[in-house]
Amino acid sequence: MTISRREVLSEELLSWTGVTVNPHRFGGIEFLYGGKEIGHLHGDHLVDLLLPKSKRDDVVATGLANPHHMFPHSGWVSIHLKSERDMTNAVELLRFKYEYLVKKIDGIRLEKEKSG
Repeated sequence: MTISRREVLSEELLSWTGVTVNPHRFGGIEFLYGGKEIGHLHGDHLVDLLLPKSKRDDVVATGLANPHHMFPHSGWVSIHLKSERDMTNAVELLRFKYEYLVKKIDGIRLEKEKSG
């Protein structure tokens, strides 16, 4: 029995502290940290995630991801999961977004605790 790309990505992301999974509003599943979307997966073949514009431009220029399949001029990118390299790129970018959200969300929480 082969493990699907969806199962591989789900297992990886759910091993990260605080990550949850929910159905996505446009189909598929979304991975969240602190209620904010890390990225979402359509079926077994397509990952979409929103990146800061400078990071988005860099990953598109270097070929790690493509402009989003529906909104090519936005901060969203798409990764078509056709090869192991695509899977590696997807995990790398999802990890970047996860770490970005951890810093942002945990930073806000710490500020609130300090101002208390």
